[in-house]
Amino acid sequence: MLRMGKTAVVVIDVQEGILEGIAGARVLETEMALDAMVWRIAELLKRARTAEVPVIYVQHEGAIGHRLEPGSSGFPIREEVAPKRGEVVVHKRYCDAFFETSLQEELAKVGAEHLVIAGCMTQYCVDTSVRRAVSVGFDVTLVGDGHMTCDSGRLSFEQIVAHHNAVLDGFDAGAHAVSVVAAKDVQF
Repeated sequence: MLRMGKTAVVVIDVQEGILEGIAGARVLETEMALDAMVWRIAELLKRARTAEVPVIYVQHEGAIGHRLEPGSSGFPIREEVAPKRGEVVVHKRYCDAFFETSLQEELAKVGAEHLVIAGCMTQYCVDTSVRRAVSVGFDVTLVGDGHMTCDSGRLSFEQIVAHHNAVLDGFDAGAHAVSVVAAKDVQF
């Protein structure tokens, strides 16, 4: 059971071009699933803001030519979940949202002890950041239907999301752990 200290929501890499050019053969199905996930996150953010829970965004800065290169059409955070005035955006260059970023300092400023995490890409930035959050002292609620990826090799995006929900639920480091919860069931 997670201790519910002061909570912050962390939205990772929900950017315009997150799946651009990598969605594979099921482009339409993948885009529809991504859009549905974005709307679930948007509803979660409305509830968080109503409860005055801080929201912090993580935005990936891709290299020159990358689909998430700063200044490119793929770089902006999706409009449906865009930051409101005063909400922090942390920029990262690697899968780990804590590595060489100010994320931990921003979370300390708001007194966060518990993180609600949602975003993209499941097997890279979401998984790495969830595990790192626990290892640096946060309890985490991973929004089980609030993270997304695309098909990869022999695995569908549905299989990848389901796998990560299964392996991360209960993942712990010392006194801190992960709980996977559907967006509608996240309580603030």
